[in-house]
Amino acid sequence: MTWTPARRVAPHDEAGLAAAVAAASAEGLRVRAMGAGHSFTPAAVTDGLHLDLDRLGGIESVLPQPDGTTHVTVRAGTRLSALNRLLAVLGLAMRNLGDIDRQSVAGAISTGTHGTGVRLGGLATQVRGVRVVTADGTVRTATDAAAPGTPERDLFEVARLGLGTAGVLAAVTLEVVPAFWLRAREEPWPLDRVLEGLEDYVDGNDHAEFYWFPGTRRALTLRNNRADADEVAAWAARRTGAAGRLRAAAGRARALLDDEVLSNGAFGVVNRIALAAPGAVPRLNAVSARALGARDYVAPSHDVFIHPRRVRFAEMEYALPRAELRGALAELDGWLRRSGEPVPFPVEVRFAAADDVWLSTARDRETAYVAVHQYAPMPHRRYFDAAEQVFTAVGGRPHWGKLHTRTADDLADHYPLDDVARVRGVVDPDGVFRNDYTDTVLGPPR
Repeated sequence: MTWTPARRVAPHDEAGLAAAVAAASAEGLRVRAMGAGHSFTPAAVTDGLHLDLDRLGGIESVLPQPDGTTHVTVRAGTRLSALNRLLAVLGLAMRNLGDIDRQSVAGAISTGTHGTGVRLGGLATQVRGVRVVTADGTVRTATDAAAPGTPERDLFEVARLGLGTAGVLAAVTLEVVPAFWLRAREEPWPLDRVLEGLEDYVDGNDHAEFYWFPGTRRALTLRNNRADADEVAAWAARRTGAAGRLRAAAGRARALLDDEVLSNGAFGVVNRIALAAPGAVPRLNAVSARALGARDYVAPSHDVFIHPRRVRFAEMEYALPRAELRGALAELDGWLRRSGEPVPFPVEVRFAAADDVWLSTARDRETAYVAVHQYAPMPHRRYFDAAEQVFTAVGGRPHWGKLHTRTADDLADHYPLDDVARVRGVVDPDGVFRNDYTDTVLGPPR
C-alpha cells in the first residue's frame, strides 16, 4: 500500500519525538508511527505526520527483580532481532516470541504479536510499563503496578496494545527471564494424528504448533521444550573436538538445507509453479507435505522461535476458542476441496493462554490461532473471505495487523471498546492519533 503524508520525521531521541508530535498536533495534523512496516493492514497510514522510529533503538536500563525475572526498558524502535542479540549478551531472553523478528518492539506489542505456548501469552503480556508521547508532546509513564480503574492503569492498557491510538510509544519496559535453550523437534505427522491427540499435543509441550498443507491430510509438527542443563551440555559436547566440528558443520548444512533451500528456495519454486499452473497445486502440496524430514536439535530460545521467511505472501490470522479448532479446520478443508481454490501455502496453527489485556485476541479464553496465507502474486480474496466466514462463525477474532474485514460494530462483542474509546477521548480528545483503520476497528475516541 502507498500513501503520501504531509511530512516524515525520524527523531533521534525522545525529546525530538515529543517535539515532532507537539508541532504536528498544533498544526492540526494527524500523527501515526511506523515500526518495521510489517503489518498487512493500513494501521500506520496517515496524511499528516508519519514517524519513523528506527533511530530510537537500544536498551535503556536493566533491573533485576526479586522473583528472578528482569525488567528491561527498551526504546520503542528497537527491532526484535536486535533486542534478542542484546538480551543474549546479558544472559537474558524473552519468555516467548513470534516466529518473525523483523518487527519493532512498539509495532509488535501494539498489534498483538504472539508466539505459541498454551501456558504463555502474547508479547503484550510481557509489558510492565510504557513511556508514551501524548498529543500535546507530553511524555507520560504508565505501568501495570497502577491500580485497576486509575487513569495511569487505563493508559497502560491502551498504550501496550492499542494500535498506537493512545499516543506514540517512546519506550517499553519488558519482563524478561534468564536465557534458556530449547530442544526443537520437527516431524511430519498425519493431520488426523495431530487432531485426535490435540489436547496431549498442546498441553504436553511448552511450545506446540503445526502446519497443515491444504488438500492433504499431512502436517509438519513443531514441538519446542526447555532443554535442561544436561541436554545443553550434551549438545555442546557433540560440537567439540574434530568429530564435533564435523558434526556441527553438518548440522549447519542441514539447517541451511531446511531453512533456506527447502523452506524458502524450493518453496519459492513451488509457489512460482503454482502461479503458472494452479491446477498443479494439489500435487505440489502433496510433495511439500513430505519434503521436510524430521529434525531434532538444541539451541538458544530465540534461534528456535524465529524462522526465516523469504517467500512473499498475504496473510490473515484469526484467534479461535481452542475448543472450536477441529471443527473450523474441517469446515475450511471442506470449502477448499469443494472450491478447488489453489493454495500452495500451509495453514499455520498455534496456541496461547488466556489473558486479561483489553485488546488481546486471547482475552479471557484459551486460544488457537489459525493463519491462512497465499502467495503474494496469486489472488487471495476468495480464500480469505471463505476462511473469515468459517472463523467468525465460531467466535473468531482477527489479528489487528493482518488482513480482515471486521469492524468495531461486531468486535464490540469481544472487547471493552467503550472503555478504550473513553481512555482515548481523555488522552487524545482531538483524535490526533486516529486514522481510517483505527476508526473502522475500534471506533472513534469519545
